[in-house]
Amino acid sequence: MAPLRRAASAAVVLLALTGLFLLVFSPADAATAAVEGGELRRKQSDGGYSYNSTLAHILVEYASAVYTSDLTSLLTWTCPRCEGHTKGFEMIEIIVDVEKCLQAFVGVAPDPRSIIIAFRGTQEHSASNWIEDLFWKQLDVTYPGMPDAMVHHGFYSAYYNTTLRHEILKSVQWAWKTYGRLPINVVGHSMGGALASFCALDLSVKWGSHKVQLITFGQPRVGNPAFAEYFNEQVPRTIRVTHENDIVPHLPPYFYYLGEWTYHHFAREVNAVT
Repeated sequence: MAPLRRAASAAVVLLALTGLFLLVFSPADAATAAVEGGELRRKQSDGGYSYNSTLAHILVEYASAVYTSDLTSLLTWTCPRCEGHTKGFEMIEIIVDVEKCLQAFVGVAPDPRSIIIAFRGTQEHSASNWIEDLFWKQLDVTYPGMPDAMVHHGFYSAYYNTTLRHEILKSVQWAWKTYGRLPINVVGHSMGGALASFCALDLSVKWGSHKVQLITFGQPRVGNPAFAEYFNEQVPRTIRVTHENDIVPHLPPYFYYLGEWTYHHFAREVNAVT
């Protein structure tokens, strides 16, 4: 297994793209800004589902821990990021796809008592190329069962066409058999947030939206307006935490004049303004 570098260790990654200097914040930055003193702005109606800053503070620690490359310490939950609010977490499975540079884990949290599914985002050494690619990425896949809903092929394939989906579904079923039918919290930062979105949608369609909650940090757009509308219906318990100086939530770009042929976020954004 090739060594996996942590992508979230730096406070910020400075990138030069299209002649501009853009700040990309780590998951800890997003949560700190959102939970500890930042002004919170909901950009879209929450539909009765409110933002819980305490829960966000807890879940972002899982979104950070999944970047750990020392899999032994991650499995035993003894890594430097495996402390604080996540103490007592029981790991069920770590899923690693070395070829696709993907990493996720499934486990059971003591507080709130729930199944946690966390997805790693882009690794630090490839972040600049990944963000640059997002500027030009076209909608290129029709979401199954929704002829008007189009999504980003790379994000879609990373969840549905790798080992991630099979192993996650298997782990959730094992957890329910062992611990009872606990609710599910799905989390991810940056690209990990995009994968978490597809996972939350998959689980909601399969087992019901009342069982699934999604919180992402600095995630990019993943589909067009038709997909966003479908997602809102299927995964109503969703929060996207963003930061005013993070470029990633603005990618791939939104062009209003393209209608259904442009990317569009699904609902309930909480914007942290420092």
